[in-house]
Amino acid sequence: MESGLYVAVSGQLAAQRRLDTIAHNIANVNTPGFRAEEIKFDSVISNAAKEPVAFSSSGNTFISRKTGAMVQTGNPLDLALSGDAWLAVETASGTAYTRDGRLQVSQEGQLRSINGYPVLDVSGAPIQVGPSDGPITVSADGMISQKGVRRGAVGLFALDEKAKLVRFDNSALLSDIPGNPVVTFNSVSVQQGFLEKSNVNPMLEMTKLITLTRNFEATSSATDQFQDSLKEAIRKLGTNG
Repeated sequence: MESGLYVAVSGQLAAQRRLDTIAHNIANVNTPGFRAEEIKFDSVISNAAKEPVAFSSSGNTFISRKTGAMVQTGNPLDLALSGDAWLAVETASGTAYTRDGRLQVSQEGQLRSINGYPVLDVSGAPIQVGPSDGPITVSADGMISQKGVRRGAVGLFALDEKAKLVRFDNSALLSDIPGNPVVTFNSVSVQQGFLEKSNVNPMLEMTKLITLTRNFEATSSATDQFQDSLKEAIRKLGTNG
């Protein structure tokens, strides 16, 4: 009986973590380049009792790498990436990687992300353009030009499939394995005047939320039943004593 109560509580804790993940995803459904957060639960077997008991684990979160849909904006400082590639930005926590291509030019002519972080080239150096040298053109391989003069190239980086990704500021991610510079563009390209939308599927997240709510209600009911049974057992033991 006590094991059943603990199993139900572990289920409620798992539901709370999943709820937090769903809420975060839904809140960023309109954030360009955002990658949804997923969570995986495993069963933890306890042999403390006479019979093995399966509890829900605390869950392991991971970042979904599925791409989002592209939308045309017409803004020359908006970039969308196709294929397995990420932009790199310089932050106080190290190099971060993002698919949010909303760029801006500082007064000093430095190319920056929407949050003000310097955008890096393939060598890891900030990119400098002429703030008053005319419109910026970005080719499919990331080359930046102004009035036919090349100013550098946006660095594109591939992230190792085994890399552990940690969310950092909006759509950016930190990786425990540095990104590898993309040097061939057969399956990777830059599209100027486009943005990649969030890869969050709002309908799927709402479906998850409905299912989670029902499961939470079921585990809450089971918890109440276990508690009532425990109280009844204590009452009978007290009466018999």
